[in-house]
Amino acid sequence: MRLPLIKHLSNFVFDNDEDYLIETLEVLEHISEHSGIKDEEIDVLGELISNLYGTLEVQKDIKAGKSQKEALNAFIKRVQRSIDN
Repeated sequence: MRLPLIKHLSNFVFDNDEDYLIETLEVLEHISEHSGIKDEEIDVLGELISNLYGTLEVQKDIKAGKSQKEALNAFIKRVQRSIDN
């Protein structure tokens, strides 16, 4: 996951709507199920999907009243804790 990309996508959601991210996720997940996808392509799709889901998690915190900075920091701390365990 790349925090700068998640921040950029979070700004996109602020300017537009999170439904765009949800619909994009549906398309990317559908593409990833195709039998002709190469391993390298799956890796790229997986990275994009991870960042999009990360952005949706950050958006939940923002909706709950956190600033974007607080939400991003809380998200990356959760990710780091899950890696450490």
